[in-house]
Amino acid sequence: MRMKLKCYLLALLLMLSGCDFQQEADQQFGDQHFKTAIALIELHKTRFGEYPANLEQIKYIGAWDPMALQSVQYQKQADGYTLEVSRGWIAKPGEFAYPPEFWQGLGIKNRPHTKPTSESY
Repeated sequence: MRMKLKCYLLALLLMLSGCDFQQEADQQFGDQHFKTAIALIELHKTRFGEYPANLEQIKYIGAWDPMALQSVQYQKQADGYTLEVSRGWIAKPGEFAYPPEFWQGLGIKNRPHTKPTSESY
């Protein structure tokens, strides 16, 4: 009963906190989903010598990884892959910005906006 009450209170708090909270949460979750998916895809390539045909082929994932993999759209390409975030926390997040060195050594072919600075992420 206590857990159910806590869930209701959390839901109420989130509804009252407004749109800004949701947008920020969508950005943060979307960023995490994107980075987690990249890490798992690149690890698959390291282990098996090629990128997975689909995300269901990725093995040895953690308990939280399915949430990230269900929140992205993956497409294997001849020379790498494309990856789009389709969901953050609740809705689709806005654009991401990463420094150029973030992309170093990755096989991802589509790259969201890249910041010209070398900020740490």
